[in-house]
Amino acid sequence: MTTIGMLHHRKDPTTVIKSYAYAAVAKAEGVSFFYFSPNTVNFTTKTILAKVLEDGEWKERTVPFPDVIYNTGSPEKLAVSKEIINKLKKEIPFTTYSIGNKWNITERLKEAKEFANYLIPTEVVKTEAQFYKYITSFKKVVFKPMAGRKGKGIYFISKAGSSYDVQKDTIKERYTKEQLDTLLTEQLAQETFIIQPYIQSVMKSGQVFDFRLHVQKNGEGKWVITTVYPRVAPAGSIIPNINNGGFTNYLEPFLQQEFQEEAFNIKRMLEHFALSLARHLDEIQMVKFGEIIDEIGIDVGLDENQKIWIYEVNWRPGCPPAFYLELDVVKHTIQYAKYLAHHQQDIQEEIRATKRRKMAEKSQKPIIAITGSAGKTTSKAFLASILSKKWTVFESKDYWNTTEHTKQHAELINDSHDAVVLEYGMAYPGVITEHCKIIQPNISIVTNIGLAHVGNFDGDIKGVAKAKSELIHGMDQKGLLIVNKDDTNSTYLTTDTFKGEIMTVGIHTNADYKAYDVQYKDDGMTFKMKLAGQEVQLFIPIVGEHHVYNALNAIAVADQLGFSPMEIKAGLLFKKPPRRLTLYHCRHNITLIDDTVHSHPQGARAAVDVLSSISKKRTIAIIGQMRELGDLREEQYRQLGAYIHEKNIDVLITYGFRTEDIGQGAKEKGMPASHIHHFLKKDELHAILKKMVKPGDTILVKGASKTNMFETIKFLDDQFKP
Repeated sequence: MTTIGMLHHRKDPTTVIKSYAYAAVAKAEGVSFFYFSPNTVNFTTKTILAKVLEDGEWKERTVPFPDVIYNTGSPEKLAVSKEIINKLKKEIPFTTYSIGNKWNITERLKEAKEFANYLIPTEVVKTEAQFYKYITSFKKVVFKPMAGRKGKGIYFISKAGSSYDVQKDTIKERYTKEQLDTLLTEQLAQETFIIQPYIQSVMKSGQVFDFRLHVQKNGEGKWVITTVYPRVAPAGSIIPNINNGGFTNYLEPFLQQEFQEEAFNIKRMLEHFALSLARHLDEIQMVKFGEIIDEIGIDVGLDENQKIWIYEVNWRPGCPPAFYLELDVVKHTIQYAKYLAHHQQDIQEEIRATKRRKMAEKSQKPIIAITGSAGKTTSKAFLASILSKKWTVFESKDYWNTTEHTKQHAELINDSHDAVVLEYGMAYPGVITEHCKIIQPNISIVTNIGLAHVGNFDGDIKGVAKAKSELIHGMDQKGLLIVNKDDTNSTYLTTDTFKGEIMTVGIHTNADYKAYDVQYKDDGMTFKMKLAGQEVQLFIPIVGEHHVYNALNAIAVADQLGFSPMEIKAGLLFKKPPRRLTLYHCRHNITLIDDTVHSHPQGARAAVDVLSSISKKRTIAIIGQMRELGDLREEQYRQLGAYIHEKNIDVLITYGFRTEDIGQGAKEKGMPASHIHHFLKKDELHAILKKMVKPGDTILVKGASKTNMFETIKFLDDQFKP
């Protein structure tokens, strides 16, 4: 038996009249039903202290978590329990997701274009001057709260010479400019208002009316018409809302009275419009938020030419003002909740398919650019691998990340490519801006902000962040941006003016894409995360927690583009970039860790973490010179040495100019001097390794390609080949 929990901000169900109707219909539908509020949830025992209707009375009972939650009550009042509700959403399907306030919905429909011509021009009123410009143009306007409901707080204002006629509810008054100034100032100080030209639907009797189109999903997850009914304003009023004294009528007699022979066509037009708009908003919700909606109320008017105009769209429309219609609403809600409880995989696949279809419909292909102090190449490789499971992908070559490379890429990208994945490198201000001028991305990833090239920015990490922020400023301003929530330096990125969507990745913070239960495995890492409403375990064939972040970057983009967990899992089994924590298993159980492409303090720490995590016996860290640290070099070297000792590394060998400071940092923290070695010549380094290395050792070689540290890998591999 399916169990539905009705979530409401009020603790007492006797104060929520519709709770009785839901309990009664649930029983008739063979569904177990209870009522609860957020503070009665126990996550430890996965139980709820709920209210159950028994013999006409609400009884308190401790019940297990339900199969689905009917999400009702005031979002504003439930907001105080946001943490509880978000935790519930991770475990239990919810009905009734918000589609936003009046302004949000208008902006969504504008952006999607398909229904834009049904929208009344709308602006958010920020100043009195803006209001006066608007009324000067349209003469008669509606001035109403952005978050208003039930027809409350709406003003109808028209220009009358040098004065203004202001009507609220049934009260109409003549205002001077000074009086209207006072009204506007008071209202704008209290909340946000929007303004629209007043488009009026008027009956033959002169009374104002509109239509409420109420649509829901049924027990098969399909949109259906629950009801369409007219709402008529009382005499003297211009607000037909029922809560403001308006009244309703049966649809067909009303249409016959007002439209005669056009009645049938208008009825069909309204029904078709309601279903089409519901499906459209549902698709927008899927694409933007990965959610589905299940009920909306659409208020529309007809002008003198019988053109439909959208007044409002409400995602909590309430029950129609007739008992038989109220039961229809309740029945659809209960039946849909049953469907939702048992078809989560179908729903998630529908969301993914919709994202794929909408992306394919766009003329603009996904162009993804990746920057950051570390992880660019690996993030790129992960993402291109996942996308290539379905698409033809243009992927820049490893380390081809200069502006000259980007110019070459621009010549190579063509219509055969479904997506483009690029690295944007930089060492100085202005470089990423130039990248974006050559190829502007619509999806961007900033992996992290570290000390690579910090010497070119007077040792100021904020300067590095500012240069990386050029990607945010240069990309499509309505695109998608992925950032690392765990990286404190990424808070210096300038995102204030970015108008698109920002998604976060993380392991240690509550990010949009969070990995947990991260574990080292043979030749790779496993971790878990939530994708498409389910927990999935993923594997990447490369070691290091920092590479989990790189995988998360790719997963976030792929998920937003509609790729399934299965496709993502397959794509993560990528061809990893060479010399990026590559493991060599040599004879005598000696393990080499090759990380000899780039080197900076952040990457060196990550490599030391890997050495510490995968070793079974003695550990040897060979650390080469790091360039472009500027005045921070000595400080960062000493800090790295201290970190190496903290990770209990047994032997430290440094190579290159001034790298002895790394050893000094380790020594100051307590590493014995006999365990620390420094070399300026490779042949001397190799000579000591030949004598030093023992069976079972795990050896990290970390250094930039410019220092040719790969020569040491080759030497060790030759010495200890299986």
